Amino acid sequence: MPTPTPPHARLIGFICLGVTATGWAMNWPIIKILLRDWPPLFARGVAGTAAGIILAGIAIGYGEKLRVPRHAIPRLLFASFTNVFAWMGFATVALKMLSIGEGALLVYTMPIWATLFAWPILGHRPGLRDVIALVLGIAGIVVLMGEHGFALTQDKLLGIALTMGSATLFALGSVLMRSPLPVAPIALAAWQVGLGCFPMVILGLIFEKPDIAALTPTGWSALIYMTLGPMGICYLTWFATLRRLPPSTAAMGTLVVPILGVIGAAVVLGEPLGLREVTAMALTLGGVTLALRKSSAT
Repeated sequence: MPTPTPPHARLIGFICLGVTATGWAMNWPIIKILLRDWPPLFARGVAGTAAGIILAGIAIGYGEKLRVPRHAIPRLLFASFTNVFAWMGFATVALKMLSIGEGALLVYTMPIWATLFAWPILGHRPGLRDVIALVLGIAGIVVLMGEHGFALTQDKLLGIALTMGSATLFALGSVLMRSPLPVAPIALAAWQVGLGCFPMVILGLIFEKPDIAALTPTGWSALIYMTLGPMGICYLTWFATLRRLPPSTAAMGTLVVPILGVIGAAVVLGEPLGLREVTAMALTLGGVTLALRKSSAT
């Protein structure tokens, strides 16, 4: 029988969860600000590569070993692709074509697709709750994208495809990588963030040809925040959360990320936040909540 978590530890866990969710949420409008100066792959790649180096230093400071067993390297590379390159890279490129409300909600449909992938891969047949979750998620997407009667531009369609690719690849990775990698948590985050983001820098230099000197003081502030906040401090507080709260509670807590991100975008960038956006959030996150409750029970 598991030892109950002391009340003060649970309180610290919820505080860490709040810091994590807020930091990740505010990253959405911050990315938009940085994209005014630098192209998406290069911008996200530089922030992530720097964060990976910082996390590696923190891991060493905590006494964690960075060595990865040879047999785990292919799984680490796969996780870096699905959890970082696709999840962060595709979504960041999509923000050139979508609003934050559209991008964040589409990306956070990931748990719904994970329940669907679990059927053919793990043999977990979808039940009534899964069907309802899928219907709610699709309904939220329909409401979100139906503003102009689905007269979507080519850029908008590409943005939708990229965010859905981000969500589904992350979902596929989460289903295929159910057994943990034999690497300490902070060291694992350092490897995944670094391996997932450094190729973005290379691809950005080749195809986006960024003007390195174009970064304004506001852009520098955004870059520093992305590096130290969502990819640095928030990873540490996330691991602190998981040590003190059940994974299902932590996962449910992340549902505030797209909500706070959309609100932050409305306040900071003046993006729309009306009945359509609120309805889409309620439907989509309702479906995600059902999917998370199912996954935590299996």
